[in-house]
Amino acid sequence: MANTIKMRARLSGGVTTVKLLISHPMETGQRKNKKTGKKIPAHYIQEVVCTHNGKTVLTANWGPAISKNPYLSFKFKGGAKGDTVGLRWVDNKGQSDSKEIKIA
Repeated sequence: MANTIKMRARLSGGVTTVKLLISHPMETGQRKNKKTGKKIPAHYIQEVVCTHNGKTVLTANWGPAISKNPYLSFKFKGGAKGDTVGLRWVDNKGQSDSKEIKIA
């Protein structure tokens, strides 16, 4: 899965706000295909890790209850303009994606 992450990081008053959107189907494994009647296999993000200059600032363990195309926003102190913020996710099928941006 390529280009699944839209992300931005802004510094204001010594606090960095990170906002991101991940394109992912997030299937629970409980929905049925309307044509075949068979359950759609589970496919969801299990782990999200956010970093600031290589140091972890947020780790989230997700499951099938998270909605399709999840949005995440968080804040942390200690960032500076031009610092690197990164995101990496891994799903239950072993697929993953990552992205790094600079704080504006």
